[in-house]
Amino acid sequence: MQGSTYETFTVGRFYFEMGDPIAAARVLAPLADEEPESRSVLELLGRAYFHSAQLQKAEQTFRRIVDLDPCDSWAHIALARSLERQSRDDEAAAHRRMHAAMSGGSLD
Repeated sequence: MQGSTYETFTVGRFYFEMGDPIAAARVLAPLADEEPESRSVLELLGRAYFHSAQLQKAEQTFRRIVDLDPCDSWAHIALARSLERQSRDDEAAAHRRMHAAMSGGSLD
C-alpha cells in the first residue's frame, strides 16, 4: 500500500488504537525512514515498539526524538521507561531527572 504520509500515518494509528502495535510498527517504520524528523511519526512508532515489547527499537526511536528536541520532557520519560523495562535503571535515571526538571518536579 503506497499512500500519502498522512494516509500511512492514519493506518498506523488505526492499528495502534485497535491494539495491534506490531502491525502499527510495520506500517510506521518505513514512514519514519522517509520522514526522519517527523515527531508525530516517531512518537507513535516509539509507542508501538514500547507496547509490543520491542524495547531496543523503542529506545532508539525515543533517543531520536530527544536528539531532535532535547527539551521534550515526554521523550525523556518515554526513553527512561524503555530503559527501565530493560533493567537499565542507572541510564534511565538521568532521563527521569530531565523529565522532572522540565515538568515541574514529577518523576512520572
